[in-house]
Amino acid sequence: MIAIGCDHGGFDLKEKVMEYLKEKGMEVKDVGCFNNESCDYPAFGKAVGEAVASGECEKGIVICTTGIGISIAANKVKGVRAALCTDSLCARMTRLHNDANVLALGANIVGPGLALEIVDVFLGTEFSGEERHQRRIDLIEK
Repeated sequence: MIAIGCDHGGFDLKEKVMEYLKEKGMEVKDVGCFNNESCDYPAFGKAVGEAVASGECEKGIVICTTGIGISIAANKVKGVRAALCTDSLCARMTRLHNDANVLALGANIVGPGLALEIVDVFLGTEFSGEERHQRRIDLIEK
């Protein structure tokens, strides 16, 4: 299952991403927000982070206007490695090298077409498992 959350600035893109994932047969946990009314992104970044860190969800996606604030909020949850990605190369590399478990997107930075490509690459790329990358992740987690 994929946890997904956003603030008002990411709401429209979140809806598109959720629809896309469901069309692909994926189960999605929507933690909000649920409309375009102004709200505070930290609550939704934290909710996605907690769903991933607890093991309830395999991965997460967080979206705000730039992706910056909500990724910072998600990264406050122990065990979360949220990565803000603006292209598919970033998405691939953060999965291969950092084993990122939460993808952050900026709704005003990437359009829906690019966002869906980034989501595909992020969710479709496995961690390399190489010792040097695992060693670095272990250092981050300490």
